[in-house]
Amino acid sequence: MSTLIEDIVASGLESLKKKFDTAILESKKALVTGGAGFLGSWLSDILVSADASVTCVDDLSTGLTGNIERLIEASRFTFRNVDVTRFDSDGVTYDLIFHLASRASPDEYQQHPVETLAANSQGLQNMLELARKSDCILLYASSSEVYGDAEVVPTSESYWGRVNPVGPRSCYDEGKRFGEALCMAYHRAYGLDVRVVRLFNSYGPRLRADGDYARAISRFIRQASTGSDITIHGDGSQTRSFCYATDSTAGILLAATRAGMRGEVVNIGNPHEITILDLAEKIRKQIVSRSRIVFRPRPADDPQRRCPEISKARTILGWSPQVSLEDGLTQTIRWFTERRVATKREGLRLGARGSDASSGGH
Repeated sequence: MSTLIEDIVASGLESLKKKFDTAILESKKALVTGGAGFLGSWLSDILVSADASVTCVDDLSTGLTGNIERLIEASRFTFRNVDVTRFDSDGVTYDLIFHLASRASPDEYQQHPVETLAANSQGLQNMLELARKSDCILLYASSSEVYGDAEVVPTSESYWGRVNPVGPRSCYDEGKRFGEALCMAYHRAYGLDVRVVRLFNSYGPRLRADGDYARAISRFIRQASTGSDITIHGDGSQTRSFCYATDSTAGILLAATRAGMRGEVVNIGNPHEITILDLAEKIRKQIVSRSRIVFRPRPADDPQRRCPEISKARTILGWSPQVSLEDGLTQTIRWFTERRVATKREGLRLGARGSDASSGGH
């Protein structure tokens, strides 16, 4: 990994420490499912830097070892390459469990509906049972997708949702809704300390841009950077609200550690709403790209608007997003640009090494 890539991540971690008092994590034993994924790796990073002991559970179906390579050698970090539905703690107990394991890209989870449902049902129940044995806090990373194609925008936690239970997105939408119901069942039946965060669209360094894993921002950056057509599904009038990785991670940590959060559900997202077309134009302008914007058919059940109402997070967590979309995009574009350059440089280096090896063998 290049120095600049490391610096971008390190800068993000330092800014995260200013948003959250990490002293409360010192000497804690934490389990992070999906810990090699996008937000999971940010969470693993900050926990280790706060002197917590971290077990990262990830089957690498969407996570990447590159996201945690800086942690692998740390004495307080343990990586378990296993599906969360089959994870066995071998009698180890924890102080905090963060359940983030799940496919999150619509293209990708629609190709793996059973596995997506399993992570938010069997996998979550496995973690809830471990939380019972540990008598610890469990933080469940739910999603704004539980609101479906909301009729009330901005959307507060009191809105029950408008979801198609049998549509192509239901494996994720209903998976997350079931996950929330399962958490509350354990809370009511066993008194378990569960907390639920409904994450709105998060972005930043480590967001995947390849194939079916890509989401709007990462796809637009990749396309604009390479001069390819920027593809928008629909006419671009649909809106989303994008929250930078450090802000999302700070919200997760606050929800997991703040007193009085037992059984609470809270939105974590940026209340700044933007159309997808405006987002594409903004990225194209920042990159100074000549890519064309082209329109493709809109997927079934794609929500028209998505924007959180965050007064509850402001009140009970003292949380609100601090990174503007402009600043967040600048950092994200820098990271993707340097990552592409570093990958190309590494490919050239390995190619040269192969040529040397070939010529040396004759």
